Amino acid sequence: MGKLVFGMMQSLDGYVAGFPGGPQLPPPGVALHRYFNDHVRALAGSLYGRRIYEVMRYWDEDRPEWGAVERDFAAVWRAQPKWVASRSLKAVGANAILIADNLEAFARRLKEEVDGEIDVAGPDLAGCLSDLGLIDEYHLYLRPFVLGAGKPYFAGARPPLRHVASETVGEDAVRLTYVPA
Repeated sequence: MGKLVFGMMQSLDGYVAGFPGGPQLPPPGVALHRYFNDHVRALAGSLYGRRIYEVMRYWDEDRPEWGAVERDFAAVWRAQPKWVASRSLKAVGANAILIADNLEAFARRLKEEVDGEIDVAGPDLAGCLSDLGLIDEYHLYLRPFVLGAGKPYFAGARPPLRHVASETVGEDAVRLTYVPA
C-alpha cells in the first residue's frame, strides 16, 4: 500500500517560497541536495500540484552550470513516475500522467495500487488532500532563514498533528515528521 507524504523545505517562519521579488530560500547545499537526491530515488513516485510541477520542470533539460549533484538529481527526477493534478494544463512531460478531475478517487486508488512512499508536492494540493484525510505524514524541512511573507507550507488551517520524529539533514536543515492526530 502507498503512503502519501507531504514534505517541503520551509523557512523558520513557515514559508516554502517568498513573494516574487522578495527574499527566497537559498538553494540547498551539497549535503542537503544529496539527501534529497537519495530521498527522491527511494520514492515510489510524486503527486504534483500544477505550480510546483511547472517549477520542477527545470530539471527536464541539462544545464551547463550544473555540478554532479544537480545532474544526479535531474536523472533521478526524470526517471520517477509523476502524477500531476491540474485542470488548466493540457499536457505534461515525460514520465508524467495528468489528473484533470476526481483527485480524491485518483489519490485513493494510487494509495491502494502503488507500494511505497508517494511524495505530495505543493501546499495547495496537500491542503486539498489533507481536507480529504488522505495525507499520511508531513515532513517539514526547517531551514535557518526568515522570509517574512510568501507561500506558506500549510495552505489552510493546520490539521491536528502528532510529532513522531526529528532529525538533522544536510548542512542546515531539521526534518520534523508529523502524522495526523
